[in-house]
Amino acid sequence: MKTIALIGTFDSKGVEYAYVKQIIENLGLKTFTVHMGVFEPTFLPDVSNADVTNEVGVDIREVASKKDRAWATEVLSKGMEKLLPKLYREGKFDAVLAFGGSGGTSIATPGMRALPIGVPKLMVSTVASGNTEQYVGTSDVIMMPSVVDVSGINSLSTKIFTNAAFAIAGMVSFENKTVVEKKPLIAATMFGVTTPCVTFAREYLESKGYEVLVFHATGTGGKSMEDLISSGYFEGVLDITTTEWADEIIGGVLAAGPHRLEAAGKYAVPQVVSVGAVDMCNFGPYETVPAKFANRLLYKHNPTVTLMRTTVEENVLIGRKIAEKLNQGHALTKLMLPLKGVSMIDAEGQAFYSKEADETLFNELRHNIDKNLITLEEYDLHINDKEFAEKAAQNLLDLIEAKKNAR
Repeated sequence: MKTIALIGTFDSKGVEYAYVKQIIENLGLKTFTVHMGVFEPTFLPDVSNADVTNEVGVDIREVASKKDRAWATEVLSKGMEKLLPKLYREGKFDAVLAFGGSGGTSIATPGMRALPIGVPKLMVSTVASGNTEQYVGTSDVIMMPSVVDVSGINSLSTKIFTNAAFAIAGMVSFENKTVVEKKPLIAATMFGVTTPCVTFAREYLESKGYEVLVFHATGTGGKSMEDLISSGYFEGVLDITTTEWADEIIGGVLAAGPHRLEAAGKYAVPQVVSVGAVDMCNFGPYETVPAKFANRLLYKHNPTVTLMRTTVEENVLIGRKIAEKLNQGHALTKLMLPLKGVSMIDAEGQAFYSKEADETLFNELRHNIDKNLITLEEYDLHINDKEFAEKAAQNLLDLIEAKKNAR
């Protein structure tokens, strides 16, 4: 019988959790309860709040006596981050469900994020419809809006609670019988405007016996890929689309943070890198583009995404930053430059075509990469040309083979 972990503040929301607990058990599933509140719970949990704080060397009585909400939240969240994966490894539960406001969400989600990808994890929260990056991170935590506060059993909350209970029950009760053959994994980065390139390369790599996981270079995608590279998931990385550095440097909405392009080099994972979509910086709807960019070349990609062409000056910075990151790594890196354009709309006759901006980018990379570490190859092709894509794929296979032979 499958078990659902209910993690929550049973001191302030015990009635609500007891209601959900009963729903889940009526479905024929077990529950496993973890109290992550500060004070005494309204029902006896399987794991106490003292057990949670003990994980980080703090006595729960000290937490209660201080009456410092911010500190209590920090202690309990760190405790959950350590304890929840430990309980999962011990086989205590198969999925996890939590309800809360901003405080409860901040306590529950660090533990959820620490669980393996694929373990069902559902957070019903008052902050689910806003920016959830700090709660989800690069995990597969599902955020569900609670609509109303998690406070009381009423005509609306019962429907939300029931839907959540049924959702998590369904995740553990039904299994996909499809068996996917396990193959060596390759990571690849893609944007809408580099889709043809990555599709050609993916098909080529799949024909050679590899499975390709494609990450959408939207900030979160780049972060997720870097985390999984660090965790040893991949035999190689086809980092075609490094556009997130344009957003990081210029101030767009799809930045992946300062550590993008580090993991493969740090862990000596063979990588082929290109400059896909660095001709653009990303913003939301047209009216959200910052006023300081009003006179720039803008392109309405769709109603919710506006692209801004990067300038010559910005490409100096982008080129230097990409070179800097690649130079920090070990060998097993090949940098490929598509001289006829870096995105679907950076081609002759298209909206973002700029030979001067592209050549500036290429020159910065030529002059700043450490050629003792990085192999540079230039092609008189567009990034989305099939020949370029398949050459990139074969280059990566060659690097993977070279690493194997060096062992």
